[in-house]
Amino acid sequence: MRAKVRVRAPELAGRRWLNTGGADVTLKGLRGKIVVLDFWTFCCVNCLHVLDELRPLEQEFADELVLLGVHSPKFEHEGEPAAVEAAVERYAVGHPVLDDPELTTWQAYAARAWPTLVVIDPEGYIVAQLSGEGHAHGLGVLVRELVAEHEAKGTLRRGDSPYVAPPAPQTALRFPGKLAATPDGSYLLSDTAHHQVVHLEPDLTTERARYGGPGVFEEPQGLCVLPADVAARVGYDVLVADSVHHQIASIRLSDGQIRVVAGTGDQLRERSGSGLALRQDLSTPWDITWWIDRAVIAMAGVHQLWVLHLATDPADNTVAVLAGTSSEGIRDGAAHDAWFAQPSGLSTSADGSRVWVADSESSALRSITLQDSGFEVKTHIGQGLFDFGHIDGPAADALLQHPLGVAELPDGSVAIADTYNGAIRRYDPVVDEVSTLATDLAEPSDVLVESDGDTVRLLVVESAAHQVTRVAVPARAQRVAGIAHQTQRPVTPLAPGAVELRIAFEPPTGQKLDHRYGDPTQLMVMATPGALIRDGDGTSTGLTRTLQLDPAVGDGTLHISVRAAACDGDPDTGEVPEYAACHLYQQDWGIPVVLESGGPTELHLDLRGV
Repeated sequence: MRAKVRVRAPELAGRRWLNTGGADVTLKGLRGKIVVLDFWTFCCVNCLHVLDELRPLEQEFADELVLLGVHSPKFEHEGEPAAVEAAVERYAVGHPVLDDPELTTWQAYAARAWPTLVVIDPEGYIVAQLSGEGHAHGLGVLVRELVAEHEAKGTLRRGDSPYVAPPAPQTALRFPGKLAATPDGSYLLSDTAHHQVVHLEPDLTTERARYGGPGVFEEPQGLCVLPADVAARVGYDVLVADSVHHQIASIRLSDGQIRVVAGTGDQLRERSGSGLALRQDLSTPWDITWWIDRAVIAMAGVHQLWVLHLATDPADNTVAVLAGTSSEGIRDGAAHDAWFAQPSGLSTSADGSRVWVADSESSALRSITLQDSGFEVKTHIGQGLFDFGHIDGPAADALLQHPLGVAELPDGSVAIADTYNGAIRRYDPVVDEVSTLATDLAEPSDVLVESDGDTVRLLVVESAAHQVTRVAVPARAQRVAGIAHQTQRPVTPLAPGAVELRIAFEPPTGQKLDHRYGDPTQLMVMATPGALIRDGDGTSTGLTRTLQLDPAVGDGTLHISVRAAACDGDPDTGEVPEYAACHLYQQDWGIPVVLESGGPTELHLDLRGV
């Protein structure tokens, strides 16, 4: 029997450390501790899910475990020092974070996806590499095993955390998210990092009321003020997208009553859902708008749009998927076949014909309309998951960078909160061109249009400046010929022709793949451009696939999505606990590849490699 190879964990290298009081952290200095590296980037909703999943483990194993974030950026803006600092505060990261703008440590650990987790034992060896979210249970099992093993060996050291909490900032607002107008001229703002919704007077400074707070809301984002007739029927005025609680809540402004109207409070792990809203899990709802007598929800966590029907009794509310397969990327056409990438901003057109969508991870402006053939999705600006920048001109050539908000202007054009460019952009659908309305804004996360006679202003939520700003709309929009960027990840060389794709998945101790009702795995493979794969694309069971890659096409991106269901006990032998739970593990990869003669003929990816 061949001995298991032990791999020493590479030392950590980057620009600087955050949350350490200025001290550097080394793996050598952490000998005796169990270390988990969390490779993340702050644009990534799945990374935010993992931050929340890991908090209980940090508390349970506070003396034995050191969690280290490695911030490896996807977008250009995410590499800016101030933006990283703000993100660490915004998402209440309570452990040291290595700022890794050049992806130095990312490459040393051969990470391929956000998020990736690497487990290092007290002797400094890698014992597991995991991709995606949903690993909290398995991590807990593994950490307990490592504690027992190294306590017996005498190699476990407790205490001495390198984390140093930064001073708490004091501002009236903290990383606000979305803004909505009320019929009386006042405004509602999601004060996201304060976990509240604040009611502002027309001056955008004076506070009329605050709703919620920690435990009631958790990082609220989108707000939707209901039409007067709908509000009278259901008995409340506003819908709130509670992003971390994975719920839609309501607020009655007359007395501040808050109720949950959709979502169980658990994160959706399946690919889609429908039925009674209060019995259905949701996944990071980010924005809401009203369209065709329904609330449309940007379900960022599963890359879909959903609809919520409001009944008089909240127990009768229903939800259903409106658009998106949950695959991440850009694909237009029939809504049930479309792909989105973390939709984060919604706005209904004045004529009610469409909903504009800020599709953040693909740096795109999309829309959905109702045609005779059904709901249709169209891309107006955007080229893919890895292409972004600040370029105006014909929409086919224009580039955005992770937009989060959108609003229609009185002339039918569209204002876009181009968040990571710090700009407000304008799309003119008549001439199909893009221009820039304002720059030098601090991570604008939403935009609202304010009209006063012939005067049109924009209300911009500057999230990183903790304020709402009025911006005049220039008579002539400026034209920016900026720089095009691509995500700076190393490409993966592969041989043309046959390539064997293998997904490593080893269930945690105490779990087995459940084959009682068929193969519990699903593997989807597609490519951009689609012709890159001559054979082997599509969706089927199994964790291996032979792909035929076309050398005539050359470079491209493989889109790989995998799921595996493992249950407590051993379903094959019938040794299953009475209250056995099943656990869904899933991950999406977008892997840039280049075809090279003599390149590797195998591509190995870790879903849960131990």
